[in-house]
Amino acid sequence: MSALLLFPCLATAQARPASPPVRQLGATVATSTELLGSVAAVRQLPDGRVLVNDQARRRLILLDTTLKTVATVADSTSSTANAYGAQAGGLLAFRGDSSLFVDPASLSMLVIDPAGKIVRVMAAPRPQDVTFLTGGLFGNPGFDAQGRMIYRQFGTQMPARPAPGQPFVMPTPPDSAALVRFDLASRKLDTAGYFKVYRPSMTMTREENGGMRVTTKINPLPLIDDWAVLSDGTLAIVRGREYRVDLLSSDGTRRAGGKIPFDWQRLTDSMKVAYIDTMKAVMERARAVMVAGGPAPAGPQGATLGGGGQMVVISTETRSGGAGGAVQSMTVSKGAGDHMPVPTFVSPSELPDYKPVFGPGSVRADADGRLWVRTIATKRTNDGAIYDVIDNTGTLVDRVQVPANSVIAGFGRGGIVFLGLRDKGGLRLIKARS
Repeated sequence: MSALLLFPCLATAQARPASPPVRQLGATVATSTELLGSVAAVRQLPDGRVLVNDQARRRLILLDTTLKTVATVADSTSSTANAYGAQAGGLLAFRGDSSLFVDPASLSMLVIDPAGKIVRVMAAPRPQDVTFLTGGLFGNPGFDAQGRMIYRQFGTQMPARPAPGQPFVMPTPPDSAALVRFDLASRKLDTAGYFKVYRPSMTMTREENGGMRVTTKINPLPLIDDWAVLSDGTLAIVRGREYRVDLLSSDGTRRAGGKIPFDWQRLTDSMKVAYIDTMKAVMERARAVMVAGGPAPAGPQGATLGGGGQMVVISTETRSGGAGGAVQSMTVSKGAGDHMPVPTFVSPSELPDYKPVFGPGSVRADADGRLWVRTIATKRTNDGAIYDVIDNTGTLVDRVQVPANSVIAGFGRGGIVFLGLRDKGGLRLIKARS
């Protein structure tokens, strides 16, 4: 009888796979000699050299195998014939060993050959989508096996100007966005799937002139999904609520991975208040440094603002009323200082009851068909972030801790990992073995 009672317990235990032990990232094999403004993306070339997208300084640079800067491919000065553009650009893998640099300002994409040289210019996808090809919080675009570009679309429509005499009505932002596939040859677009996105908390106040002001508040722990394109072109959507992976192949085959083991941490009311207070202090310090012209300081391990490494604040403001009707503006600050808005946060009661596994922009795909998910720390620590490594079946196969104050920016062949590492001297790129 006791054996019968024990059997279900054993079956349940066996059905719950244990998490792999956390191990340290492999040895560092090279460190950049030049300080960088940011490391938004890294693309390894066939000969081992790397392209680095430095969005903060608006430049695309080429480094040799020892990470010494050898050339500027594009920047925002007159020193190159290829201007970086007035906005932060995106760097992604293209066909074969070539790369694409997306310039949102000119609505174009520069094709970079395997030698690191710009060979031609092509039109970007739809103008309203081009900003979402720059990576970071928007996810990292890629191509499926049929050569279609996969990226996310804008989930929120800006409010239209109200009709004369009608009051301004702020639309409710959706909590999901579409992932689409764009054929560069035919210019046709279709929807591959949807994923849960961060829905900002909006407040509306009336101004003295009778107009309305709408501002957004930051939720530092949003419960969202994230995504990436695997090296074989498979679209992987990591679901935040269940912590599992949905996989969509180029031929339309869909697979759902099982739940991934994770140490879920319940957030009490006092813990929510403390977390908000901590993030307020972190962002106020960062804002003070950035307004003074310095780089964004590294936040506590596990902070989700900036997608796991880069501090990004989106401030949306809409005013209505007066002779001009409705006026909308959006400011996206990525560590560039003097326009950094004063951050405001949601009420602690609006935080989830369990700390999410990851934040926006925390999922990347390596060169070996695996996902790396930067997890939020379940306890306060000054150590580096822990990445869950998930294979192409949605199974957790490894857990890797990176150095403190670092974030993964890209991958190379043969198990190479590129990270942005901030120390007292500034921000550098390091190359390590996985």
